[in-house]
Amino acid sequence: MGKIAQGILGGLSGKVGNIIGGSWKGIDYIRIKPSSVANPRTEGQVNQRSKFKITLEYLQANKDFIKIGYKAFATKKTEFNAAMSYVLNNAVDGVAPNFAIDYSLALLSRGGLSSVLNGTTDLTTAGQVTFAWGDNSTDGNANATDKAMVSVYNPSKKESISILVGADRTVGSQVVTIPNTYVGETVEMFMAFVSDDGTKVSNSVYLGSGTAA
Repeated sequence: MGKIAQGILGGLSGKVGNIIGGSWKGIDYIRIKPSSVANPRTEGQVNQRSKFKITLEYLQANKDFIKIGYKAFATKKTEFNAAMSYVLNNAVDGVAPNFAIDYSLALLSRGGLSSVLNGTTDLTTAGQVTFAWGDNSTDGNANATDKAMVSVYNPSKKESISILVGADRTVGSQVVTIPNTYVGETVEMFMAFVSDDGTKVSNSVYLGSGTAA
């Protein structure tokens, strides 16, 4: 609600209808609010929207992974916003209008915990993806009780099947069951580790793509 100071002849402060009043350096002013807001569509803006769209699709499908993986970066922002900023600035490749996510750079988790050693995936068993890795539980700040975090991302369906508290680092493998609807479609695989108490994570690693059986 707008207020008129010093009676009807005074300055207007606030908004009345489409009239906006205020004061700047002691000078009263009024302006008219535009009846509509333009929707800019310059080349740069269109390109940025395209990059934002593909990044949003990727991260929304992996939002539960990100909630753990970007916890350390959720200062005055959400984990999702921190991931959005990182991926947009570091992992969107291509030339307009053919932008794409570079999965090798699109980290789903960021942290200083010792990462995955010699990670591999196997899609030969119907309805499954098997993740495997080496036991580096005695290296760096790794621990035997660190838990595997794995994700199978289906870009065509814009969804992921994830296990966020998986096998211990010393176990060396984790099986993910995937839906029958994935058969014949390309999936992208990612893995990281989280400490047993959830306070530390490793950078995620991209373990490549494959065709679901």
